[in-house]
Amino acid sequence: MTHHAVSFPPIVASRPRALILGSMPGVRSLEERQYYAHPRNGFWQIMGVLFNAPVSSYAQRCALIKGNALALWDVLKSCTRRGSLDANIRNAEANDFALFLKKYASITRIFFNGAAAEKEFKKRVWPHLPEGIAARLELKRLPSTSPTHAGMNMARKQKEWMIVKGK
Repeated sequence: MTHHAVSFPPIVASRPRALILGSMPGVRSLEERQYYAHPRNGFWQIMGVLFNAPVSSYAQRCALIKGNALALWDVLKSCTRRGSLDANIRNAEANDFALFLKKYASITRIFFNGAAAEKEFKKRVWPHLPEGIAARLELKRLPSTSPTHAGMNMARKQKEWMIVKGK
């Protein structure tokens, strides 16, 4: 069944150094109003390992993001989609990154959770960003934490995601 999906607000530290972007929350995440709520998605498991932090409750997960000077959001504000697959996204509208990145000028790195997030950002956002904002950003695609990205095991994904820890 096709449905109209609307994302939710970002989780943001007071002075984030990096932004992690997904494409659009899946059905389970939208139902629970929580980022990466599907139990088979490895995002929170990876973050817990990287930052040696508990991630069993959503409050702990949000605290991990904020406590490590990160921001977590999605490229898309809304779309229509059948199911949760990124390939099914239609009628997409991007979030307002010019405003967000102006407000959070401390963000210098953007990490994409998979190819779809990177593709949507580069198509819908990057060409419209003010030059001064775009000039300060480093973009990096990481392997998707989705269970549909089964071509890479969790240990390898964790290794690739280590870059999020920063300098």
